[in-house]
Amino acid sequence: MQAWGMEASVRETGGPPAVVARVGSDPGKKTVLIYGHYDVQPPEPLEEWTTPPFEPRIADGKVYARGSADNKGQVLAHLLGTALELEERGELPVNVIYVVEGEEEVGSPRLEEFLTAHREEFACDVVAISDTGMVASGYPTLTYGLRGIAALELVVRGPSHDLHSGNFGGAVMNPATAVARLLASLHDADGRVAVEGFYDAIPPMEAWEREALAALPAGDAEIREMTGAPALFGEAGYSGMERIGARPTAEVNGMGGGYQGEGTKTVLPKSAFAKLTFRLVPHQDPQVILNLVETHLKKHLAPGVTLELTRGHSAAATVCDPKSGFGRAATRALELTFGKPPALVREGGSIPIVESFARILGAETLLLGLANPDCRAHSPNENFDLANLESGIRLHRALLQELARA
Repeated sequence: MQAWGMEASVRETGGPPAVVARVGSDPGKKTVLIYGHYDVQPPEPLEEWTTPPFEPRIADGKVYARGSADNKGQVLAHLLGTALELEERGELPVNVIYVVEGEEEVGSPRLEEFLTAHREEFACDVVAISDTGMVASGYPTLTYGLRGIAALELVVRGPSHDLHSGNFGGAVMNPATAVARLLASLHDADGRVAVEGFYDAIPPMEAWEREALAALPAGDAEIREMTGAPALFGEAGYSGMERIGARPTAEVNGMGGGYQGEGTKTVLPKSAFAKLTFRLVPHQDPQVILNLVETHLKKHLAPGVTLELTRGHSAAATVCDPKSGFGRAATRALELTFGKPPALVREGGSIPIVESFARILGAETLLLGLANPDCRAHSPNENFDLANLESGIRLHRALLQELARA
């Protein structure tokens, strides 16, 4: 950043530091905050990577590496766009602030406090983020909503130590079985979350949203192909795209207990665990949802075991108006870059700091996708298309011009 003419520094946050940079402070210009993150998901399972996850490999026009699509490729595209604007024009049409943090993947627990403490320094008119996806390769996409998230870990404990399953099986409740029963209780047979009150605050989808999703170039067939699943499954009455962006979920992210090695070991484990996340939609309060889930789990706990619950990170869902002045500027920039009007979607993932930007800085956030649907974010062989890097550079430059005129 410094080499490209930006005022940049590493800033302490109480955790992994943030990198902050600024170009311009003209009070007569609008100020745009560009957000990204340098932290990544764990690379495991390592054996499923074609090459080591932290040794970038270029093949088939893509960069394969952990973090390439989530979110380092996009951050680089924005930085290169700024660098080229400065090189060719000598200045930017707007003031730009960059914030690149190191805790997005765990809910940005310290960045909100950092922003609050430096509210005046980060005052801006609008925020732009490219940590979202495209509906299809090369298809411009403006995300106007993100699901929220609420994380929960449960541990079921039974006997004081692992037991011989022949000598004691049938005499005590098996914690692994108890966990399996709890997890099975979270959904009904049609994929609907079975927690009482889970859907109470949710309004129905608007007709225009369902029509817009139905018109996208990606549907159930494309989702099945990308996932490699033999069939799609989820809440009845909704398409795959509708369930991903506009309906809440209860997901098991991990579970374990007892013997995990090769072959058989006849053990009855002393404990078992599961890691859960709930993807939430507007009007669902993460803490209210966790209260409902905890009540449900306690109600369905088998006798003879104890239950420990630990809450993880959470964030509310966010929505913005794609027809606002800045929304229209983003739409124009995407169309100029890709040669066609962008798809308007709600995305299933979560970026917790977006809600904080609105609450602390009073700024709406524009979410401009630059990752292909098959980028394998959070999975082995994550990749970022170099064509999207080039498009992202052009998009950044067009966006700054359009925002200056908005």
